[in-house]
Amino acid sequence: MAETPGLPARRAALHMLDAVLRRGETLEQAEGAALRSVRAAPDRALAVAIASETLRWLVDFDALIDSATAKRLPDDAKPRAVLRLMLAQWPRLGTPPHAVIATALPLLSGGPRRLAHGVFSTLAKRNAALPEVPTLPEAARARWGEAAAGIATGLADPPPLDLSLRDPSETTSLTVRLGGESLAPGHVRLPRGTPVEQLPGFADGGWWVQDLAASLPARLLGAGEGRHVLDLCAAPGGKTLQLAAAGWRVTALDISKRRLDLLKDNLKRTGLKAGVVRADALTWEPKHRFDAILLDAPCTATGTARRHPDVLHRIGPRQIAEMAELQTALLARAAEWLKPGGVLVYATCSLEREEGEEQLDKAGLESLPIRAEELPAGLSPSSEGWVRTDPGMLPEAGGLDGFFIARFRA
Repeated sequence: MAETPGLPARRAALHMLDAVLRRGETLEQAEGAALRSVRAAPDRALAVAIASETLRWLVDFDALIDSATAKRLPDDAKPRAVLRLMLAQWPRLGTPPHAVIATALPLLSGGPRRLAHGVFSTLAKRNAALPEVPTLPEAARARWGEAAAGIATGLADPPPLDLSLRDPSETTSLTVRLGGESLAPGHVRLPRGTPVEQLPGFADGGWWVQDLAASLPARLLGAGEGRHVLDLCAAPGGKTLQLAAAGWRVTALDISKRRLDLLKDNLKRTGLKAGVVRADALTWEPKHRFDAILLDAPCTATGTARRHPDVLHRIGPRQIAEMAELQTALLARAAEWLKPGGVLVYATCSLEREEGEEQLDKAGLESLPIRAEELPAGLSPSSEGWVRTDPGMLPEAGGLDGFFIARFRA
């Protein structure tokens, strides 16, 4: 008997959700095994979209499911998991209810199938609706405090596509050519879903994909004028490309061969130059000191929840503490490698204080405050001179990722 069309994509989405919620894997890690049996590119994209929207709206989907059951289903019950992905397809992805039922119920059998069918049908007849903004998991709300409501607003939809330009002088012309908008020199924003490889300028390396917030740390080092900068934890290379394009002599260091291969591919495509070193920053020793260092430190990446909603559910105190300890160690080493008067920019794509504000005194360096005129319109530094962005900022323009950025001088 032929398998129901569309079923492999739903099965893959279910496997991804299990990997994230039960085993603590990232969604990106889960994709490899889950998508192995899904051949067509559109089906693979659909599976990822279903899993992503389920994680983005998980708390609200569970509230709807609980409103239609006499007895609460356990969190790890398979009918709940299937109902979650059914709801992701209907109110979020616009799949008609009959198609949702046809492609999801084969994932269950017997009583669980009848249960899921009954609950979903009840919600569809009610025309059950989601809130305008996803409800954050309780632990995340508690950690993010007053900022939580704004952050949630920024997570309602996947983000637009941001490009960093090799030549900022082409900002106006490329913005017009690509049909986007620019929020800063050297930046163009396009609607999400734009096929990257088909855009003008991709083949000749005129730009690379990089969230606007992710481009800020390198911008804060300014023009290189031939000076030597260390891009620490550099892969996959967006900041390396920025620094090279700004006239720095770049040493790009990272421990991951796979991610360094991506960096090398990007250097080749853009025609930019950098020295690439594969090493562990905690044991590596440079042969000389640097005029500047950019430390975009490994972190929990909770600031990237717009594009990686798995972080909402798998990051907790243990992961935050582990990352904060690593960041402190990296800051201490980086501070030793600066020339007198050299500048260090520290950044994490995290919304956690432990990975941002609480690291400020760990560098043992003088603060070099960030100025408002160095930032895109609508963003401003704190009174102490550091910057924190979150997904709720610049809402009219499409938002941005969450980052913490501070600058120091040796």
